[in-house]
Amino acid sequence: MPVKAIHLLIVFMISITSLVAQGGNLFSTRSGIIQFQSDAPYELIKASSRELSGILDIQKKTFAFKVNMQTFQGFNSALQKEHFNENYLESNKYESATFSGKIIEDIDFTANGTYHVRAKGTLLLHGVSQERIIKSDITVRQGRINISANFTVLLSDHNIPVPKVVKDKLASEIQVDVSAQLTPR
Repeated sequence: MPVKAIHLLIVFMISITSLVAQGGNLFSTRSGIIQFQSDAPYELIKASSRELSGILDIQKKTFAFKVNMQTFQGFNSALQKEHFNENYLESNKYESATFSGKIIEDIDFTANGTYHVRAKGTLLLHGVSQERIIKSDITVRQGRINISANFTVLLSDHNIPVPKVVKDKLASEIQVDVSAQLTPR
């Protein structure tokens, strides 16, 4: 694992540890949904995971989310899933993707409502980190927090190779959708 990836993983773990120590202001999930879609000229690939875990400190507006890459299901075939894990994402080497950072806008987490916010943080995928600002919707209702977001990921930004033989079957820009319900810890 590259030194930069190890450093980011350590920062992520410290963030989670410090958030867990906070108590009271924490909301979390272990069953968020993350799905992706590759819409290439000759093939549409879709897969999703229902094992997105995350934690949000509503006082500090900080968050950390993580998904194990091998939990994605729904590919067109078993071979396609195998190629995803072995050839492209190298899931044995880069087991998970993470996104951690801070919500830019102010939110009243005690008032029911929907808030359109920007989440600024570091997206770590395939051992490569990228600073990102991801527009998200946060809905506060009856003591629960729902988060939804959709964004794109360029494979080239994370050094994910696309062999020429499959360039018309795998999009270089992947659409990602996230939804999660967080409850108090």
